[in-house]
Amino acid sequence: MQLLSKINKQASLLAAVISVLMGMLIGAVMMLVAGYNPLVAYSALFQSAFLEPFDMGETIRTITPLILTGLAVGLAFRTGLFNIGVEGQLIIGQLVAVIVGLKLDLPPVIHVTVAVMAGALGGALWAAIPGLLKALRGVHEVIITIMMNFIALYLANVTVREWLTSGADSTARIPESASLRWEFLSDLFGHSRIHLGIFVALLAALLMYFILWRTTLGFELRAVGLNQHAAEYAGMGVKRGIILSMMISGGFAGLAGATELLGTSEYLSIQSAFTGIGFDGIAVALLGANSPIGIVLSATLFGVLTYGGSSMQFAAGVPFEVIRVVFAAIILFVAANVASWLMQKLKAVKK
Repeated sequence: MQLLSKINKQASLLAAVISVLMGMLIGAVMMLVAGYNPLVAYSALFQSAFLEPFDMGETIRTITPLILTGLAVGLAFRTGLFNIGVEGQLIIGQLVAVIVGLKLDLPPVIHVTVAVMAGALGGALWAAIPGLLKALRGVHEVIITIMMNFIALYLANVTVREWLTSGADSTARIPESASLRWEFLSDLFGHSRIHLGIFVALLAALLMYFILWRTTLGFELRAVGLNQHAAEYAGMGVKRGIILSMMISGGFAGLAGATELLGTSEYLSIQSAFTGIGFDGIAVALLGANSPIGIVLSATLFGVLTYGGSSMQFAAGVPFEVIRVVFAAIILFVAANVASWLMQKLKAVKK
C-alpha cells in the first residue's frame, strides 16, 4: 500500500519524460554494443508509426487496448490494489464478447453495444472474485489474480474447443452486426484495422476521471487507497471499496478484451500463451502516473514503440526484444525515481 502511494507521488510528467529518454538511451547503447545503428533504428521506428495512413491506423489500433488495460491497472493502484489479473480479465472480456457475438441474433448497433457491455461485465465479475477474497478473507490480491489469469486462459481455450466449435482451434468470425469496424474509418486510414474501440477507450478514460475525482464513491476509493485504517475510522466501507475497485478495474480490462476481439481479430482462437496486453497495462499505468490523461499519453508512447518496433526490425535489423528492454528500462527508472535523484544532484551542483 505504501509502495503504491509512493509511486503515485513520484511519477510526475517530468520524471516520466526523463525516464523515457533514459530508457531509449539504454536501448541505443544496447544497439551500439550489438553493432546496430540506433539512429537508423529509432528513425525507422517513429517514421513507420506516423508517415503512412495505414501505419497511423494500425498504431491507433495498437494503442486502444493499452489505454484500457492501463486504466484498469491505474484505477486499482489509485485505490491501493495491485490488479495483476488484468490479463485474465481481458481474456474473459474476449470470451464473453465472442459468445454474445456468435450466439445472439440482434440488429446492428444493438448487437455490438450488447457485446461490448457484456465483455466489460464479464471482466468486472471475474475481478470481483479476488476482490471478495481480499475484502472478506484478507487474501492478497496479487496471488489470487495471478492464479486467475491461468484459469481464464484455459477456460477460454476449453470453451472454444468444446462449446463454440467442434474441436477446432478457433471460432467462426462474428457477424458484421457485432463488429466494431467502421468502413469509413478504415478507409480513412488506408484500409487498416482501426476500429471504434479507440473512442470507447477515450470515453473510459473520461469515466475513470469522473468516478475518481467527481463522485463521493471515488473520494472514498482514493481514501481507502491512501490509508485503509483512516478510511475505516472515518466511517467509510473499506470492504465495499475493495470489491468495487476491483470490479471497476476488471470492467476496464473486460472492455479491452471485448474491443480487441470485436474490432481487430473478430474471432477467438485457442491461445498457448498470454497476449501480454494486460501486463503491458502495468507499465502504461506506472508511466502515466495512474491518471487518465497520463495513461492515454503513455499508452500512445507504448503503442508507437510496439507497432514501430516491428518496422525497426526490417529497416535496421534490430531484434524486437530491444523494444521490450526499453519498456523494462523505462519502468525501472520510474520505479527507482531516478529522475528526482538526478534533479537533486543538478541542484546541488548549481549551489
